[in-house]
Amino acid sequence: MGVIYECVPNVSEGRDRAAIDALATACGGPLLDVHSDPDHHRSVFTLADHDPAVVEEAMQALAAAAVARLDIGTHTGVHPRLGVLDVVPFVALGGGSGDREVAAGFARRFADWAGTELDLPCFLYGDVDTLGRTLPAVRREAFSARWPDHGPMGPHPTAGAVAVGARPPLIALNCVLDVDDLAVARRIASEVRGRDGGLEGVRALGLRLPSTGEIQVSMNLVDLPVTGLLAASDAVEQSARAAGADVVAVEFVGLVPAAEFERCPPAWREQHALTRDQTVEDRLDARDRPGWTVRG
Repeated sequence: MGVIYECVPNVSEGRDRAAIDALATACGGPLLDVHSDPDHHRSVFTLADHDPAVVEEAMQALAAAAVARLDIGTHTGVHPRLGVLDVVPFVALGGGSGDREVAAGFARRFADWAGTELDLPCFLYGDVDTLGRTLPAVRREAFSARWPDHGPMGPHPTAGAVAVGARPPLIALNCVLDVDDLAVARRIASEVRGRDGGLEGVRALGLRLPSTGEIQVSMNLVDLPVTGLLAASDAVEQSARAAGADVVAVEFVGLVPAAEFERCPPAWREQHALTRDQTVEDRLDARDRPGWTVRG
C-alpha cells in the first residue's frame, strides 16, 4: 500500500458519548478508529492517510475541538494524563528513515501550531526531541524539571498540556486478570516492563478498573521488532500463573500494524479475537469501499 502516515492522538475523554462523537466528526475522512474506555477516561483516535498533510489537517481540527470542549480540571481516570489532548504521536508506517523524518516534520509543525494557535504548552518527545526523551520522561518532568518546547510556559487553564512526538508504530494492550488484587498486577507489570529488567520495549502498569472492579496489566509495546504481541502477552500470562492468577482477556487499544498481525500465529489471533479488520492497513483500504464505517 505504500507509506501510511498515521497520527494516534489520546484524548482525555472516554465517558461522554456526545463529546466523543463531536471530536470524531471534527477529524473528518482520515479517522479510521475510535477506542474509548470509561475507566481510563480516555479515547484513542487513529488518523491515517498516504498524504501526511491530510492527517495533519485532521489533527489540527481534533485538537481545536478538544481544547474548546473539554476541561482537564474536571477529569478523573486511572490513566496518567497531561491535558485534555494528552499525547499526539505521528508515525510513518512502512517506508524508511526519510519517511520517518517526514512524520517528525509534521510533529514539529503541529507543536508550533498548537502552541501558537491554541496557547497549548507542548512537550516534544521521541524523534522530535533533541535529547530523544521518552513519553514517560515527559510525564515525570513536565513543569518541574522541564519547560514546554512550544507555547506558554504554564499549563492552559482548561486544557493542561500535550506531549507531541514522532515514533515507530506501537501497540497498546490490556491484559485482564482473574484476581482481585492490585498488588499482583503491579508486580506483574514490574516483572515484564523493560526499565525494571523485563522485556525490552515494554512499558506496563497495574491498574484497577472502577466500573467493573477488574484488575489489569496495561502495556505499551514500543519496539515491536524486539517484543511483539505474542511475546508480551505470553510474559504476562507466565508471570500471572507464577502468582497464582491467570489472564482472562486481552484487549487491543486502537489498531495494529498488519506486519504484527501476521507475526501472530492464527490460533493465538483466534484465541484473543484479533482480526484483520483491526489492522491500520485493512481499515485504510476499507475506507474506499461501500458501506464503510469508522470503528469504535
